[in-house]
Amino acid sequence: MKICIINGPNLNLLGKREPEVYGSQTFEDYFLTLKSKFPSIDFTYYQSNIEGELISKIQDVGFSYDGIILNAGAYTHTSIGIGDAIKAITTPVIEVHISNTFSRESFRHQSYISGNAKGVVLGFGLKSYELAVQSFL
Repeated sequence: MKICIINGPNLNLLGKREPEVYGSQTFEDYFLTLKSKFPSIDFTYYQSNIEGELISKIQDVGFSYDGIILNAGAYTHTSIGIGDAIKAITTPVIEVHISNTFSRESFRHQSYISGNAKGVVLGFGLKSYELAVQSFL
């Protein structure tokens, strides 16, 4: 099974950025933990702060992978283009958020991804990614 994790803007700052919201662990460290929990899964990881690069990656893996776990960060609430990219591919996508976006500012309650995703996992910290992986098993 091949799963691609795609993280959007500012998620490269995990471990430094607002630890009270996002925790103190880097995603790279967590990714090693995730790979060790699911050794039979072939994981790839991609992060970009640039919307078009995220769309290109979704298109690149969207017809050949078994699953995509996408945390589009703030683009979740603004990017019709990312939502359209998900709609255009055949690989199922799970939308993930570390925080509970519904307990935050009202602009974070809107998602242009959810309507095209297989499912949404949010509010469980980095464990949200693990729950998304389990949804593919």
